[in-house]
Amino acid sequence: MHTDLDKPAQGWRRSLYTIIYESDTPAGRRFDQILIWTILISVVAVILDSVASIAEVHGSLLNVLEWGFTVVFTIEYVLRLACIERPRKYALSFFGIIDLLSILPSYLALIEPGALFFLDVRILRLMRVFRVFKLTGFVSEYTVLGLALLASRRKIMVFMSFVLMISLLMATAMYVIEGPEHGFTSIPTAMYWAITTMTTVGFGDITPKTDIGRLISSFVMLMGWSVLAVPTGIVTAELTAKRRLAATGAPLDATPSQFSDDVVCPRCDAIDQHPQGRYCWRCGTDLLPK
Repeated sequence: MHTDLDKPAQGWRRSLYTIIYESDTPAGRRFDQILIWTILISVVAVILDSVASIAEVHGSLLNVLEWGFTVVFTIEYVLRLACIERPRKYALSFFGIIDLLSILPSYLALIEPGALFFLDVRILRLMRVFRVFKLTGFVSEYTVLGLALLASRRKIMVFMSFVLMISLLMATAMYVIEGPEHGFTSIPTAMYWAITTMTTVGFGDITPKTDIGRLISSFVMLMGWSVLAVPTGIVTAELTAKRRLAATGAPLDATPSQFSDDVVCPRCDAIDQHPQGRYCWRCGTDLLPK
């Protein structure tokens, strides 16, 4: 997100900056809405162009649409560079690179026909929708989710390490029990089987034939449910804690464990208030003295 240091002081560049980068103005909101629809339609055109039967019939129309979108996004990219004080900073930013990659493939294919396979990179245009989300009220939701994932990373890493060890043990057991004659030609191949079975994908290209192997498979499949359930529960618990922090007005990066019963809400008698919070996490009552 751009700061006031990037905003021109006055003139047409200031007006253009307000429209393109500031989504809290009427003109900025309209620009964002138009941009979202343009991006989505262009992505649909890219998807349809990849279907041979559709491209054969409507290839000319899709090509015209593609170049129309490319020209529009090129103009937008140039205007984004023109209306800020530090265009180099924008060009090297994450969204600046995404913007460039969304238009570059069409020009590369025009210059070098052999680069047609780069056209699939145009699907990155979909990521530009997140720019609009970033500049609007979604930023708080992104912050909460990001902090929850960050706070969960150690627990998830410990759990995934445990899952990896179990997978290795099960794979080794299956390699010994089933053997190459049943498709388990090596421990890495058995690891592939264990991971696909544990994630409930089960391609079926490798299957156990012995009774003991099938028993182990049943155990691995049952354990697979925890692969989804445990990380989901960990992240959900952190999300709940972060939302509770947000409700108190405390900083989102504060430690949830700092909740204590030293402060009691005078309205609903709720305890476990956060020392850095201004509002009651349950009813929203202002806890600071007037």
